[in-house]
Amino acid sequence: MREILRNVLEQNGTLTVQEIIMHLTVAALLSLAIYVSYAYTHSGTSYSQKFNVSLMVLTVLTATVMTVIGNNIALSLGMVGALSVVRFRTAIKDSRDTVYIFWTIVVGICCGVGDYHVASTGSALIFIILLIMGKVKNENRMLLIVRTLRDQEMAVESLVFQYFEGKVVQRVKNTSEASAEMIFEISRKDYDKYHQADNNLTDKLYQIGHMDYVNIVTQSDEING
Repeated sequence: MREILRNVLEQNGTLTVQEIIMHLTVAALLSLAIYVSYAYTHSGTSYSQKFNVSLMVLTVLTATVMTVIGNNIALSLGMVGALSVVRFRTAIKDSRDTVYIFWTIVVGICCGVGDYHVASTGSALIFIILLIMGKVKNENRMLLIVRTLRDQEMAVESLVFQYFEGKVVQRVKNTSEASAEMIFEISRKDYDKYHQADNNLTDKLYQIGHMDYVNIVTQSDEING
């Protein structure tokens, strides 16, 4: 019984040099598709060329690990135990980055076990989806940030709600003994509508007096660390 269990745990198919080279070469080629997709669909502050190169390396590394493991159960369990102690603390700036990380791992696994058809077909489909939808951004909200004296907060709130006819939401109000900072949120559509009709919102706010600043920014889903 012990010998049978040992044979099951230590079963391992020997790969030729050509097969190993093929696994890693296909993984490297498919990683180029991941690189192109990430570079094309990401723009602005969220894009990192170093992260993009890391995706390519991660694909080949995963394929290498899977090639080493093969069908050796004992080695795979040891590899899982070794990797479980690794902790990654790098902040993900864009939720799509997680998709690319999983994409590289899946491609590496498929190439490592020699299943090139699944790796190439899946990568082609993912590439098309990200190519079409990758430029989608959540930039349909505008933020109006106002900092003034605390005595002027009621006047500011009244002006903003009157200007947008109530189609604005006050998200934040930070106050101190002398000052007040307010953040209002409005949809991009409504902002453009009222701004085209009367583009003097900033002037009207400064006419209240004692205004430190008035900022109008586009709210997006990017996380800057």
